[in-house]
Amino acid sequence: MLPDCSATLHFMLREMTAVIQGLGVYPENMARNLNVYGGVVFSQRVLLALVESGISREEAYRIVQRHAHSAWNTTGGDFRANLAADADVTAHLNPEQLAECFSTDLHQANLGVIWERLGI
Repeated sequence: MLPDCSATLHFMLREMTAVIQGLGVYPENMARNLNVYGGVVFSQRVLLALVESGISREEAYRIVQRHAHSAWNTTGGDFRANLAADADVTAHLNPEQLAECFSTDLHQANLGVIWERLGI
């Protein structure tokens, strides 16, 4: 027979709620961190957009990795600028589509629901 875990779960939920309520949010720091190296953190979105445009997954991966590594390993590297200057990318993604890959709107769409469920 399994032990009753409700007290433990209640404790964990209460503790996590306290952590979330006390969380300090610094939007400027968050934006800066997301855009380190020109937004390498958005590489998956770029990869998926390229695949959806008709490039094979392998070719899209090669393109994205090349530019991510270049941005990451270069002082002042800029992933987004590298992509925007690549004819292989611009042949498949227009400037608006590329910009959408770097948007955080998708990730923020349900924040209100999350905060409401947590009661904060």
